Amino acid sequence: MGDKKHFRLAVIPGDGIGKEVIDEGLRVINHLSKTSNKFTIESDYFPWGCEYYLETGKMMDEDGLDKIKDYDAIYFGAVGYPTVPDHISLWGLRLAICQGFDQWANIRPVEFLPGIEGKLNHPNKEELNWILVRENTEGEYSGIGGRNFTGRGEGKEIAVQSSIFTEEGCERVIRYAFNLALNRKRKKVTSVTKSNAQQYGMVLWDEVFERVSKEYPEVETEKWLVDAMAAQFVLHPEKLEVVVASNLHADILSDLGSALAGSLGIAPSANIHLDRRFPSMFESVHGSAPDIAGKGIANPIGTIGSAALMLEHLGLSEEAQLISDAIRATTKNGVLTADIGGDNSTKEVTDSIISHISKLYASV
Repeated sequence: MGDKKHFRLAVIPGDGIGKEVIDEGLRVINHLSKTSNKFTIESDYFPWGCEYYLETGKMMDEDGLDKIKDYDAIYFGAVGYPTVPDHISLWGLRLAICQGFDQWANIRPVEFLPGIEGKLNHPNKEELNWILVRENTEGEYSGIGGRNFTGRGEGKEIAVQSSIFTEEGCERVIRYAFNLALNRKRKKVTSVTKSNAQQYGMVLWDEVFERVSKEYPEVETEKWLVDAMAAQFVLHPEKLEVVVASNLHADILSDLGSALAGSLGIAPSANIHLDRRFPSMFESVHGSAPDIAGKGIANPIGTIGSAALMLEHLGLSEEAQLISDAIRATTKNGVLTADIGGDNSTKEVTDSIISHISKLYASV
């Protein structure tokens, strides 16, 4: 009992179905805590999001980052609401946390789960499994720019949106991808840019990739332009292993990968701050889906899978694997929400995952 680990989570359910799937994810984590008896979880909720914005004019407290900076991890639901512009909700909460805590690596696994009809005509869909590593704090989402010249009259305003690529930012995320590849079955890293058209920032990325790759002679490498890589996702996904790309490109490609696997609802992600000066944040990649909020049909798999990534980050690899195995057992048995062809409720999917965790743990 003295060796039991204790973790404090800052829980931000956010908006729409985020509140529902976060509760299901915590049910899984708390069940696993009791089952394994190796760790305990203390969860503190923060009511930030679009409803909070409509009440206060802010997406989070002015001192929000100070309030959550000492937690072991952040568990995030979703953000977005029809009456709040998306750029306000995103920059006011999620990006404020990612940039404020320098969570520079966004990890987005793409896995074709058994029992889910993917959108690919591929002979071995269930063997497809790759990881996107997304640069998460600079690039196209740096937030540098502005709007001006409104005084010139209607139709003459100008907007400038600048991308920022630093050698340090490129190198750390590229090196992370290579280190990740060292632990994969196939040691391969694919770099994605648009350096033929974006001749400054992305040429810098290419040069850093080339330099870092020389330090990993055992890792196979390749480079693609983003438009060609989108086709590669569809035509030859079996050739993918670890894919590293800029903020915007990896964001788009990861959604494509999740859609090909069946639904954005099954996709987990992690926003990593590697040296642990600040907490990392774990979230599914689907949005707040206000059209189905409150109906009990949201897919909890992405958020529960994100909990597995969180436990892995916290040093609980066996418990993380139990969650992943339980998710696969659940989908294989046909316990699915509507977005992936089933008729089960959010709660029923979680109940099945919890049941499989108990069975798997008993067999260990």
